[in-house]
Amino acid sequence: MANEKKYQFRENVQSEGGRISTVLAVLSFLLFIAAAAVSYSAQGKAGSFVGCIAFAGAAISIYGFRQGMKSFGEKNVSNRLSIIGSISCGIIMIGWLTLFLTGLANM
Repeated sequence: MANEKKYQFRENVQSEGGRISTVLAVLSFLLFIAAAAVSYSAQGKAGSFVGCIAFAGAAISIYGFRQGMKSFGEKNVSNRLSIIGSISCGIIMIGWLTLFLTGLANM
């Protein structure tokens, strides 16, 4: 009886950086949808307004990716949202880059 092991279970707390990364991925994706909708409604002549939206969305996805990667260093937390946020921000960042390079090629 003296060798009984005591286990303590805690709630599975998500990392703060993972939460931020996931929220920023959703925000960047919504900005992508908004930029596409504005550009479509203006028949491709929205100009700098859509450019500002796109720049903000790209910057948000880069920052979200950075936050997601930094959150892997947090101790005693779940990394599920860190993984989701980092991958989502990375994919959205590639989408923004593709859109930007396509626009440069068509100039």
